Amino acid sequence: MISTEEIKSLRDMTGLSVMECKKALEEAGGDKDKAIAILKEKGASFAAKKGDRNLGSGAVSAYIRASGTVGAMIELLCETDFVAKNPEFKAVAYDIAMHITAMRPESKEDLLEQAFIKDSSKTISDIINGTVQKFGERTEIGQFTVFSI
Repeated sequence: MISTEEIKSLRDMTGLSVMECKKALEEAGGDKDKAIAILKEKGASFAAKKGDRNLGSGAVSAYIRASGTVGAMIELLCETDFVAKNPEFKAVAYDIAMHITAMRPESKEDLLEQAFIKDSSKTISDIINGTVQKFGERTEIGQFTVFSI
């Protein structure tokens, strides 16, 4: 039997619903690492199913390093302004802008393959898939740019 504490811990780590976390833990026999792998796999599958939906909204976010000499702007697209206005969605855009500032990817494809600077066990593609799974909407990186002096 999976305890409430185990479910809460996984939920805190992933930000996904209690039911998704419970199902993943049950499928993994209580092994948290296996449950995370299951959720990651389901996230990619879920994102693929949303691939043909219209991206009609989004958020623009910027990150500027404390030195003021380098920064990045990103356009993170989604389906509705309901999701675009969500503080957690905006936080994802900000985190990706921070990543772009640090890693300076050459293209969107390069960016999606990079290990996320805040958690090297995930790629930016994993972060996007997790966002799709969390909000239930297609999410994509639109444009991004880096400014530096």
